[in-house]
Amino acid sequence: MTTVTSTHSGNSAEDGPKASNMRSLSRALEVFAELQRAERPQRLSDLARTCGMSLPTTLRILRVLQDFGMVSQTDKSYRIGPAVLPAARSFLENDPLVVSARPVLQQVASQTGLTASLYTRLGFERILVARVDGEAPLRYDLPLGKRLPLTLGAAGKILLASATEEELQQVVAAAIASGHEDAALTVEALRSRLPSPTAEYAYSADERATGVLSVAVAIPNRVGRPTESISLTSPVEAASEATLKAGVPELRRAAGRLSELLEGSVY
Repeated sequence: MTTVTSTHSGNSAEDGPKASNMRSLSRALEVFAELQRAERPQRLSDLARTCGMSLPTTLRILRVLQDFGMVSQTDKSYRIGPAVLPAARSFLENDPLVVSARPVLQQVASQTGLTASLYTRLGFERILVARVDGEAPLRYDLPLGKRLPLTLGAAGKILLASATEEELQQVVAAAIASGHEDAALTVEALRSRLPSPTAEYAYSADERATGVLSVAVAIPNRVGRPTESISLTSPVEAASEATLKAGVPELRRAAGRLSELLEGSVY
């Protein structure tokens, strides 16, 4: 009995600093993620309030991130630093999904004349990881790596089609907390936007940007629910809902091809 107690106490003492270090890392990544979402440099007070941290804690985190080049400071505002570029380059050049998707997206864009995009889910958001422009330019700039909501846009909604009630509650809370959605959003309102769990595609019009139409399908994942989607997008004056939906078969073929290429890969 004494031996067991001693061992347990030793683990507790050892786990204390480890748990504290993990909390510190989690907080630092939270601040870093908030800077990624921001459309402009953020003041210390704004970051602290958004992340729910004290000013001293937030400042300590920012200084560490600055030391590693992950964050830059101008006057009293903070923004993402240059050290993210080597990481982004490594991801774009080596991630099997991105590498496999480029020729597939090119083919889809060429055959449909529409902008073809690939998204991957990151927590309760999605990120644009590859895109090939169509014949008609979009009305808005959508850079690679931008954090976007799952709750708006065809490419996000298709990934939530089979979500449980509990997951939708988490998605709604996260979308509100990150500023993607108004505080009035409810699970019921979100559910009404989503396609049915058995739907082959999701469609959106004027959701994230006015005058933009989009259709998306999920990339099949044999080991779990889909975490990636592929979409076709067009300004409203260059295509109709019928035009977008006519591209669904081509999207499904592209998604199936990507799933086959990535079978057995870890991504």
